[in-house]
Amino acid sequence: MPRHKRPARSSKVSTKLLSAKIRRARERKLIERRRRHSTEMPLWARPGYLIRRLHQIHYAIFFEECAKFDITPVQYGLLTVVSVNPDIDQNSLAQELGLDRTNAADVVARLAARGLLKRCRSSQDRRMVLARLTTAGENVRQNMYGAMKRAQDRLLQPLASAKRKAFIDTLLLLIESSNHLARTVYKPGQRASVVRAAPH
Repeated sequence: MPRHKRPARSSKVSTKLLSAKIRRARERKLIERRRRHSTEMPLWARPGYLIRRLHQIHYAIFFEECAKFDITPVQYGLLTVVSVNPDIDQNSLAQELGLDRTNAADVVARLAARGLLKRCRSSQDRRMVLARLTTAGENVRQNMYGAMKRAQDRLLQPLASAKRKAFIDTLLLLIESSNHLARTVYKPGQRASVVRAAPH
């Protein structure tokens, strides 16, 4: 009976050599890609990424310390601003907090619904909505202060006192130097005018 011909050994060798060449080519591409990436700015050296991570950490600490109050950092910031600026209008309030007017109005509405803020119309401009703390709002602000302060202290705990001040100064410098690029320009303490509230 005729025997089946076996594949030539040289064919198997050629296939193995070809596979080895392809594998080495892929490895060279991978090494080159890694070398090219190593010259780029790594994730943990990007300020924007680090600021975002720190923001997430701050929120986690804040909610842990202030859980029983059910108040967000933005809401507590608003309570703080209104406490020292009673009858502040919503546009000025938005500038104090660095929020756009729509978001500021939404935060005001939520706090008013909880009985922590009272809104009224200006006697000088009925289109203007003013805000002031209710007694309940002032109580929440005062009672929550200690928890809020612990959250800030925990955030900066790894830093020595001198470095904490330098960190805050650096943040302010970065914000002030690029403030005009933000969606809402941050203007703390710059109320355009003193507006009187209408009689309650």
